[in-house]
Amino acid sequence: MNGNGAGVVDTAGVIPAGATATRLVSGAAWSEGPVWLADRGVLRWSDIPGDRILEVDPEVGTLVVHRTAVEFTNGRTLDLAGRVVQCSHGRRSIEREIDGHVVTLVGSWHGARLNSPNDLVVASDGAIWFTDPPYGIVQAHEGHLGEREYGANFVFRFDESSGELTPVVRDIDEPNGLAFSPDETTLYVVDSSAALREPGQGNHHIVAYDVLADFSCVNGRVFAVIDSGIPDGVRVDVEGRLWATAGDSVQVFAPTGERLATIPVPEPVGNLCFGGADGSTLFIAAGTSIYTIPTTTRQAARPEPRAAR
Repeated sequence: MNGNGAGVVDTAGVIPAGATATRLVSGAAWSEGPVWLADRGVLRWSDIPGDRILEVDPEVGTLVVHRTAVEFTNGRTLDLAGRVVQCSHGRRSIEREIDGHVVTLVGSWHGARLNSPNDLVVASDGAIWFTDPPYGIVQAHEGHLGEREYGANFVFRFDESSGELTPVVRDIDEPNGLAFSPDETTLYVVDSSAALREPGQGNHHIVAYDVLADFSCVNGRVFAVIDSGIPDGVRVDVEGRLWATAGDSVQVFAPTGERLATIPVPEPVGNLCFGGADGSTLFIAAGTSIYTIPTTTRQAARPEPRAAR
């Protein structure tokens, strides 16, 4: 057990002894949506209220503005070809960016515009799974004020090859971060509906679903409750442990839901990702800054697509 390092508690050995979260760079209004770009050795992330996409090379430690007037991007990841796909609050869509050129992939369902896509993952078959809460249409500093045109907040699966957009989770109040287990048979979805509500209202927990061969998500159950603030982004490591953001920390959970580690962070935490030269550095998007901490693990790799779909 590692209980030192400015309050880090670790019963699973996921953090080297004595390590703490260290600020790498600052200068954003609210940091979100980090992704590691291994081909360039840089971290890219969103400054949502600043309407900017930022980058930093950890070896240099200097904030670089990648693009401005980006229509309030939020979460992002890499597709199977290594290209950046990201959520746009302002365009109410999922988009792909290549060398600064942005193409909208999907922005509506049955003729109704999406709310404000928040976070996304790309599955082993190339499909894009994403959450669609209302945060970009109810907060002017994170998008454009608007209406929920389809009247709900779903988790969707987008099959780019067919153009089919399918709701896969309909019973989360306000879905936010999401992640698959290493074999893609479990989907974890954050419900952060307590974020903009009166104390005692809304949810601040993570729900786990079984993913069936037809991509339907069943047997939803509360996997973990985050008491220290609102959960947001999540990642899963190679051992199937879930790394979740909280108001004051990153918390690590076993696949059974047992809390294994708590990593204090000096600013409110929004999202996180693994990266660095060997993939074992945890990058934490928190408030105005990006923090890093070494780990003893890496993000789970995508499995081979399951044959019987």
